[in-house]
Amino acid sequence: MRLLIIEDDEKLAPLLARGLREEGFAVDVTGDGEDGAFRAIEYDYDLIVLDGMLPVMDGLEVLERLRAKGRRTPVLMLTARGAVQDRVRGLNAGADDYLRKPFEFEELLARIHALLRRAAPESDVCLGGGGLVLDPRTREVTRDGERIELTAKEFAILEYLLRHRGRVISRTRLSEHVWDENFDATSNVVDVTVYRLREKIDRRGPPLVHTVRGAGYTFRSADRP
Repeated sequence: MRLLIIEDDEKLAPLLARGLREEGFAVDVTGDGEDGAFRAIEYDYDLIVLDGMLPVMDGLEVLERLRAKGRRTPVLMLTARGAVQDRVRGLNAGADDYLRKPFEFEELLARIHALLRRAAPESDVCLGGGGLVLDPRTREVTRDGERIELTAKEFAILEYLLRHRGRVISRTRLSEHVWDENFDATSNVVDVTVYRLREKIDRRGPPLVHTVRGAGYTFRSADRP
């Protein structure tokens, strides 16, 4: 899943980005409210972490512009303010949750997962086929009952293919969903990651991730098309 962090704290923003990337998220970061509003409107994100106090355009203005454009992306607002009226203003403007600074990364992560589940209730449902089962809640993957250890990127690719089962997903779309804006589109990292994923899941049975020449990848098994 791809997240956008709009935070101008030069120490906090990279720490949050690094922690979330280690959890398997693709993360884009900006410290400017106007730039953040542009990105949030023009690009598709699964969730936005938005600081309330930003240069050029503050968090409330970003949020109001986002909602005015019809964007319903879940927004977790960060604030150094503790006043109830500030939180009420944010929630009335369309924020989905609030987190007061300073906070523990574990709480931020828990709130992000909660908002993602709320936005897509089906995200807790196990996915699979051909004897393979992926559990989004525990991030566990098994095939015929045997556990398979995947890296964060391998898991993200497999989950995305399973959620779009029956459709061919291009390399570009996979890269946009699994990697962030720093991804080098000319590299072969997508193909290499898919190759490693196949090595792990296909050694236990018939192939599940298939290449559609010139188009991308798809998940297909004999028990389900």
